[in-house]
Amino acid sequence: MHDPQTLNERFGIAGKLSFREAAAGIVVAEIDNAQAVASICLQGGHVMSWRPKSQAEPVVWLSPLAKLAPSKSIRGGVPVCWPWFGPHAKESGYPGHGFARTVPWNVTATGSAESGATRIVLELEPNEQTRAMWPHESRCVIEILVGETLKISLVTDNLGEDAFVIGEALHTYFRIGDIADVRVLGLDGCAFVDKVDDGKRKTQEGAVTFDGETDRVYLDTTAECTIEDPRLKRRIRIAKDGSASTVIWTPWAEKADKMGDFGPDGWRAMVCVESANALDDVVKVPAGERHTLAVEYRAETL
Repeated sequence: MHDPQTLNERFGIAGKLSFREAAAGIVVAEIDNAQAVASICLQGGHVMSWRPKSQAEPVVWLSPLAKLAPSKSIRGGVPVCWPWFGPHAKESGYPGHGFARTVPWNVTATGSAESGATRIVLELEPNEQTRAMWPHESRCVIEILVGETLKISLVTDNLGEDAFVIGEALHTYFRIGDIADVRVLGLDGCAFVDKVDDGKRKTQEGAVTFDGETDRVYLDTTAECTIEDPRLKRRIRIAKDGSASTVIWTPWAEKADKMGDFGPDGWRAMVCVESANALDDVVKVPAGERHTLAVEYRAETL
């Protein structure tokens, strides 16, 4: 069910949550409550943007050149990487980071929390193609709570009789003043895989800073991370649960130019700090059990 009129009748919340067709076949949920504004694309279960009303600038970044098209991922926001992270372990032809971010999700519930935040729950809609890539009886649900903070829970239920293994991430793009000026705190002393340097294993010393392309998977860390941003005079706190990896990514100029959907210098205004379970930290979900990866984002004045 992806008809905006039907969705508005069943799940809309007057003055707070509505659905619209943003492009041919692409429906977006728009949230505007007393605390925040956000947009969520039903394709991919993809939070595209979020700005608390206490902030002049968005906290979750969306490229001005982001394309909304069937079966295509969106540049920016919070892409859902599931049920694997990075390339598939055995099938090179399968999509990188899984299929969740490019297939339709169904709205199953909406509501208002006592805090004043707006809640929306989406469930991934399997199809013949996804079942061929992921032949496990499972359910994947994302619950999003939009308020002064942004809470996202990615829930995997194993409905079958055998255990399976998932890799996953909430691949969040954060809006920053300039990539050269920010620092990411919370990973000092952590081991990481440096994907820009042939996958070498290294140890972080101090804060993460940026002077070129960065693509790192920090392992065995459940720590909260903080983006310190002197240009926008704020810090963004990234708390997580059910996640043992943190991924830090920026493409820098040359790679961003090749991607074509960042816009001129768009890469300078974003950094990805992803809450994940990747590489050594993939998760085994026993038969009949559930795994939840949850995050909460908060912006504060520096």
